Amino acid sequence: MTALLDQITQPNDIKKIDPKDYEALAKELRAFIIKSVSETGGHLASNLGVVELTMALHLCLDFPKDKLIWDVGHQSYTHKILTGRKDGFTGLRSFGGMSGFPKHRESSCDAFDTGHSSTSISAALGYARARDLRGEDYTVVAVIGDGSMTGGMAYEALNNAAWMKSNMIIILNDNNMSISGNVGGLSSYLQKIRTNESYVDFKVDVENALRKIPRIGDSVVRGVKDTKDAIKRQLIPGGFFEDLGIEYMGPVNGHDINQLVRAIRAARRKDQAVIIHVLTKKGKGYVPAEDNPSAFHGVDCFDIRNGQPLHEKVSMTYTDAFSKAMNYLAVKDERVAAISAAMPAGTGLSRFARRFPDRFFDVGIAEEHAVTFAAGLAAGGVKPYVAIYSSFFQRAYDQMIHDVCIQHLPVTFCVDRAGLVGADGETHQGIFDLSFMSGIPGMTVFAPKNKYELYDIMKFSLKFDGPLAIRYPRGEAWEGERQHRAPIVLGKSELLYTGKHIGLLAVGSMVQIAVNARQQLLKEGIDVTVVNVRFVKPLDKEMLDWLSRTHEVLITLEENVLAGGYGMAVSDYLMTGNDYGHHVKLSHIAVPDVFVEQGKVGLLREELGMDEASVSEKVRKYWNTLEDGK
Repeated sequence: MTALLDQITQPNDIKKIDPKDYEALAKELRAFIIKSVSETGGHLASNLGVVELTMALHLCLDFPKDKLIWDVGHQSYTHKILTGRKDGFTGLRSFGGMSGFPKHRESSCDAFDTGHSSTSISAALGYARARDLRGEDYTVVAVIGDGSMTGGMAYEALNNAAWMKSNMIIILNDNNMSISGNVGGLSSYLQKIRTNESYVDFKVDVENALRKIPRIGDSVVRGVKDTKDAIKRQLIPGGFFEDLGIEYMGPVNGHDINQLVRAIRAARRKDQAVIIHVLTKKGKGYVPAEDNPSAFHGVDCFDIRNGQPLHEKVSMTYTDAFSKAMNYLAVKDERVAAISAAMPAGTGLSRFARRFPDRFFDVGIAEEHAVTFAAGLAAGGVKPYVAIYSSFFQRAYDQMIHDVCIQHLPVTFCVDRAGLVGADGETHQGIFDLSFMSGIPGMTVFAPKNKYELYDIMKFSLKFDGPLAIRYPRGEAWEGERQHRAPIVLGKSELLYTGKHIGLLAVGSMVQIAVNARQQLLKEGIDVTVVNVRFVKPLDKEMLDWLSRTHEVLITLEENVLAGGYGMAVSDYLMTGNDYGHHVKLSHIAVPDVFVEQGKVGLLREELGMDEASVSEKVRKYWNTLEDGK
């Protein structure tokens, strides 16, 4: 028997599948996703939870004419398969391969590129307004999870969407909210009636007939509607959305395709914004993911039989080192508090939360709130540490400026996943933080070279009285250069090796690359100076003065975009701030002016000319030029 998935090779092919085979197709989709992710890594639990929902959307919509926007987008695997991209899963999240997120350049069925949270309703509203302005006819659907609904941007968009006088559908994918039995059973029954097409038509006909009654028609309709809404609010948990002016449908069983199809078809008939509340189970169909959906949110390759990872866990990551340091600080000083934006495990704060529950705050996916909340804590005498991924700190830039730095409050920003992060691609690479944080007056920015220096800067931060950003990369913590552990002094870098002619000024994760490149070059008789920059801001001007007097070439290395980064700050100082910079050649190794796609970090560094071989080759060329000039 031919697999059902083999019958789906292009968009809308699901409509050819016999309805009696929908359950079998859902099983095939889950089996395919589990097998694919076990071999490539990726987001598993979230994708397994929306299989039937995605199928229902594809049964009701016409792609690419209709527009489906996934919030965050890490749950779009079934959508990709149903739009004919099944074969692309062999290269999922690999360099040059298929993205794990919606990408319009990949398929016109991906209406909008997503990767961060709480954006889908805004984008969908924009699409719907554009449709109406242009006199076009298509359906716009946003799918947003209950976690993403903690982001303030979602409510800004809901507030705006309430004024819609044409159709837009918002699907709230609720995989965590608890619904009591009596409410769930009754609302499921009512929902079946409310989403029935004949019921919808009947309700419209009754309203039209009542309105025709002379003088009192409109008031009767309003009275009936007010009475109905008052009863409905007692029975169905959608009053908040209804009060905003958005019609609520649900809750709907997110694993019942027939219920879902009825709800979506009914919602398409409305002339306003409609929210469909869908209940799903994260990880559905794979027991290890059902039992521990958090662990199977984003996974590396694993054994399908038991869910165990195929690769051994590294001894210690930078996140682990940060976690250890946070617990140490909290014991030392009862003022210490930790803040997470829905990522306590990912940022290493789970242990802190268990040990110091009164001093741990998970604010949900609300980075802007997290930063201003920290500012309030600091103003009140607490010592807050805000741990967020680099790419998500971008969402709180105004709050860093306005609420923290202008008031010079002692908030420590713990910037995890700084630099290249790999398989999640453009939306998750942490390659802008040095630029946007260094540009803020009063901000101090530090990048440790190894795990020991991360410990040291965390201890330093306890007594530091001002805004401080500590940025560290994803993955295994480097233990190299343990013999070099100079005390942390504000604004001072660390001279690791003194060579001749050429100096390497390396920031954070690039110190390991600079040291390894130097070791290779020494075998060729090339001896270069290596400086561990440490403080990206303030600049160590004394070190730059010495280097520019004693060296002929200086090369900066940073895992950040060149524009606005450390290299540009050095260039500006040497050209305008001292008397020696005009006599030294300056070169930069950094991320060029591009958005970096997905791929293993080592491969990305090679492609960007930031790996050990590329650094060695650049030094070699300068060295040979200097030797030829003698």
